[in-house]
Amino acid sequence: MLNTLRRIVQEVNSARDLPTALDIIVQRVRGAMGTEVCSVYLLDPDTSRYVLMATEGLNKDAVGAVSLASNEGLIGFVGAREEPVNLEDAAAHPKFRYFAETGEERFASFLGAPIIHHRRVMGVLVVQQKERRQFDESEESFLVTMSAQLAGVIAHAEATGSIRGLGWGGEPVQDTRFDAVPGAPGVAIGQAVVILPPADLKAVPDKTVKDIDAEVTLFRSAVETVRQDMQDLSARLSTQLRPEELALFDVYQMMLDDAALGNEVINLIRTGQWAQGALREVVSSHVGRFEMMDDPYLRERASDVKDLGRRILAYLQEAGKQELVFPDHTILVSEELSPVMLGEVPKEKLVGLVSVLGSGSSHVAILARAMGIPTVMGAIDLPYTRMDGLELIVDGNHGEVYASPSPELRRHYLELVREELELVQGLEKLKEVPCVTTDGHRMPLWVNTGLLADVARSLDRGAEGVGLYRTEVPFMIQDRFPSEKEQQATYREQLEAFHPLPVTMRSLDIGGDKALTYFPIKEDNPFLGWRGIRVTLDHPEIFLLQTRAMLKASRGLNNLRIMLPMISSVYEVEEALHLIHRAHSEVCDEGMAVPMPPVGVMIEVPAAVYQARELIQMVDFLSVGTNDLTQYLLAVDRNNPRVADLYHSLHPAVLQALLKIAAACRDAGKPMSVCGEMAGDPASAVLLMAMGCDVLSMNATNLPKVKWLLRQISLSDAKALLDEVIELDNPYLVHSTLHLALRNMGLEKVLRQGR
Repeated sequence: MLNTLRRIVQEVNSARDLPTALDIIVQRVRGAMGTEVCSVYLLDPDTSRYVLMATEGLNKDAVGAVSLASNEGLIGFVGAREEPVNLEDAAAHPKFRYFAETGEERFASFLGAPIIHHRRVMGVLVVQQKERRQFDESEESFLVTMSAQLAGVIAHAEATGSIRGLGWGGEPVQDTRFDAVPGAPGVAIGQAVVILPPADLKAVPDKTVKDIDAEVTLFRSAVETVRQDMQDLSARLSTQLRPEELALFDVYQMMLDDAALGNEVINLIRTGQWAQGALREVVSSHVGRFEMMDDPYLRERASDVKDLGRRILAYLQEAGKQELVFPDHTILVSEELSPVMLGEVPKEKLVGLVSVLGSGSSHVAILARAMGIPTVMGAIDLPYTRMDGLELIVDGNHGEVYASPSPELRRHYLELVREELELVQGLEKLKEVPCVTTDGHRMPLWVNTGLLADVARSLDRGAEGVGLYRTEVPFMIQDRFPSEKEQQATYREQLEAFHPLPVTMRSLDIGGDKALTYFPIKEDNPFLGWRGIRVTLDHPEIFLLQTRAMLKASRGLNNLRIMLPMISSVYEVEEALHLIHRAHSEVCDEGMAVPMPPVGVMIEVPAAVYQARELIQMVDFLSVGTNDLTQYLLAVDRNNPRVADLYHSLHPAVLQALLKIAAACRDAGKPMSVCGEMAGDPASAVLLMAMGCDVLSMNATNLPKVKWLLRQISLSDAKALLDEVIELDNPYLVHSTLHLALRNMGLEKVLRQGR
C-alpha cells in the first residue's frame, strides 16, 4: 500500500490543474482499493454545500450538478464528525440521502474520510461497493492518508485560484489575492514581467572528461563573463545606490574568487568531472548548508549562491539571455529574485518586486528597501509562470499580491500610495530629533546590521547605535577561517562608520545550523546542538582570535560592545569572560591601550530567562533576541508553514519572560535591550518600553515608524496598556486589544505597515 500511495501522490502532484488531480485520485484510489466507486465532494465556502467534483463509478453527468447542504446526507455527516465513517449498509443509516442522478442506490458499503487542512473541512473522499461489507482497518487508514494528501493539493489550488479566482489555465478573475511576506514597504501598481532562472543546475548530469585543462579554462571563462556582468550591473546601479549598498555586488565578486567557490569547482574538475557537474556539486553543497541555518539573514545567502551558479551554468551551456520587454510600470516576478535580476530593469520603469521564494532578510529585499521599491517575498502559492503581462498590486506593507485588480481596489490602493507618500515625508523629518515620549521619557533606538550596505541606511534614519552586528558574514564568504588582520579590518569598518555611536558585536554564532564549509558539523537536531557559545568555548583559539580582532579594531574609537550568543548557563559566561580578559591582556601586552569594552549576554533560550538575575550580575547588559526566544518558548519553527501561525511574539509566555528579564535588569541597575523583530514593530515597542527596556534595536527601515509612535504616546499610557494586555491569555487578543487602543489614540497610521 505504501508504494501505491507514493505513486499516487507523485502523479497527483504533477497534475496540470485541480480537476485533473481529482480525476487521478478517484481513478487510482478505486483501483488500489478494489472498490466500484470512488468520489470527491468539495465544500464550497460561498454556499456551504458539498459539491460532487469527481467520481469513478457514479454517473459522470452528476459531477458539478449534485450538491448537499453541509449537514445533509452521509457526506455532511462525515464532514460534521471530522472523522471517517465506515458503514456496511449505507442506505440503512438515518443520514443517507438518495440522488437519482448518481445511481448510488446500487451501492451498499460506504467509507468516507474528511478532507481537512489546518483544521478546516474542505471536503470528503468516499469509496463505495455493491456488496455489504465492513472496510478493514488498513483500507480505512489508506483512505485517511489519501484524504490528507488531497487536502494539501486542494489548499494549494484554492490559493492559486484553481478552484476560484485565477485558474491555472483559465481567465483571470478580478482581485485574486496571494499572501506573502513583506520584503520592502510600500505599494506598487503595474504590469507583471516574469523572469525565469537562466539555467537549471538540478538538471545537470554527471559526465567524465579527459581534457581537464580545457574544462578548467572553460569554467574560468564562464566565471570571468559573469564577473564582468556583475561589474556592468553594479555600474548601472551606481546612480541609484550608495557605495555602501553597492558592496553587495562585492560579496558576489568574492564568491567568484578562486579562494571561494571557484577553487572548489576547479578541484572537482581535476578529478575528472566536467565543469557543469562540478559546478552543480559545489553550489548544491553550499546551498544545502545555508538553507539549514535558522538565522534568516544567513539562510538567505543560499539564493545568492544559487543565482551565481545558474549564471555560470548559463554561460557554460552557451545559453542566451531572455529577451524581455519592460513596460513603464514593471513589477518584476520570479521564483527567486536576485540583486542581479533587479539591476536588469531600467530604474525608471521598475515599480515593484515579487519573489516566490525568500524572505525579508534576502539580499534583494535589502536592496529593495534601500531603493524604495515595494517588495513581497515568499509568495509560495503564486502561479508565477502564468502571470506574465497581468496587472498586479504589490502590497509590501502587509505582504500581499493582487492579480487583475478591480477599479475599486485600484482606487483604494492609489489612495494608500498617496497616504504613504505623506507618511514617508513626515517621518524623514524625525531623523535629527530624539525619541522622547510626550511625558519626557527618552528611548534610544539602535539598529541590527550585518553588511556594510546597512550602515548608510541606518544613519540616514537616525540610528543611535548598533544593537546587533552579526560577525558571521566574514566567515561565510571564505574557504578558511579569516585571519586576525582580516577580521580586524572588517570590524574596523563597522566601528568607524558608526563612531562615536556604540556598536554591539555578537561573537561568532556558528554551529550545527550554521556549518562553515571548512568547519563541517553534522547533527540530527542542529537547533538544539553544538552552536553559538558552545562551539567557541570548545575552540578557544577561535574565540580568542576574534576577540583580539574586535579589541584591536576598536583602538582609538572605544565604541565596541561584545555580546555572547545562545548562553544557557552561568558557567558559559564565566568561561567566556575569562577568555575575553585574557585576549584583552594580550592586546595590551602588544602595546595597544584599549579599554575593556562592555560585555553582554543574549537571552535567547528559556534557561537564560530563569537565570537572568544571576547573569546580569556577571555582565554589563542583557539583550533579548525575541525571534529565537519566541521559537524556543513556544516550540514553534516560524519558517514551517504548518505551525507558523502558532508563532506569536505577543504570546503571554513571551511577555511574561520579558517582564522577568526586565525586572532582573532593573533590580541590578543595568540596561536591557531587545534586538529581535519585536523591537521593530511599533505596537510591540510600546509594550517593551513600558516593561522598562532601555534600548530597542531593529531593522533600519522600521526605525522611523517606531520613533514616530513612541513620540506620540506617554510612558504612563504605555504602562497602562501593558497592565491591560498582560492579564490576557490569548496572543491574538493581546494583538487586537493593543492595536485597538492605539487606534483609539489616533496612532493608526504606522500600524498599517504590518500586522
